[in-house]
Amino acid sequence: MHPLQKEIIEALKVKPVIKPEEEIEKTIRFMKAYLKAHPFLKAFVLGISGGQDSTLVGKLAQRALAEMRAETGDDSYAFIAVKLPYGIQADAKDVEDALTFIEPDKVLTVNIQLATDAIVSALVENGEVISDFNKGNIKARQRMVVQYAIAGEHNGAVLGSDHAAESVTGFFTKFGDGAADLMPIWRLNKRQGRLLLKTLQSPEHLYEKIPTADLEEERPGFADEEALGVSYEAIDDYLEGKTVTDSEAERIAFWYNRTKHKRHLPITIYDDFWKQ
Repeated sequence: MHPLQKEIIEALKVKPVIKPEEEIEKTIRFMKAYLKAHPFLKAFVLGISGGQDSTLVGKLAQRALAEMRAETGDDSYAFIAVKLPYGIQADAKDVEDALTFIEPDKVLTVNIQLATDAIVSALVENGEVISDFNKGNIKARQRMVVQYAIAGEHNGAVLGSDHAAESVTGFFTKFGDGAADLMPIWRLNKRQGRLLLKTLQSPEHLYEKIPTADLEEERPGFADEEALGVSYEAIDDYLEGKTVTDSEAERIAFWYNRTKHKRHLPITIYDDFWKQ
């Protein structure tokens, strides 16, 4: 293995081989256990983007809530899916297809454009220059503000769709899509997530589409793999302990080291990154 590879695999808990049916049931049990441990919670909330990851988490969440209703007789348990476009979403049909597959108990639509633009305008009025990349992160954080507002009104917990292939590279917005109460598929890589969706009989185009955060207006639909400089295929191989090229391993290690702060709760004086 390349330097760091074993450490990263152990840290992110990725298995080299999975049984999709077992991982599906394990994830559903995990979400139900969280609700049982916090009996005041009656809902899960998740933004649905029309991509692989939120489609998978959404489907598993819907099944978990349906089982909770059946097991407890409490019909107040609900999964709330949220559409969070900025203006008009280019892949809005994929969002609708994902919702048809998920069959959520409730769907809300909140357009984040006005709120995002108001924040940017207020900063510009104060002399700040907000880059397109920075505005993209504001969009991601605004979406999480909305989801927590909804959860707060429904005694709910917010779900995240971060997985191991995103976590290793830090390819998420800190306190944006990286913020949630539960990360149900955190231990799975991209390939394994696709396998779960295939097992759940998801429409193929929802897990075969090119992954993109789609946050930048100057580069709409900019592919994750192009931004990272390494393919998800190579990242998945790396996380499964397989052989990758030296350049691929170096790129993954670069992102892992650079984004450690994203995988850590806010730093305190007791953290070990410095010596007193």
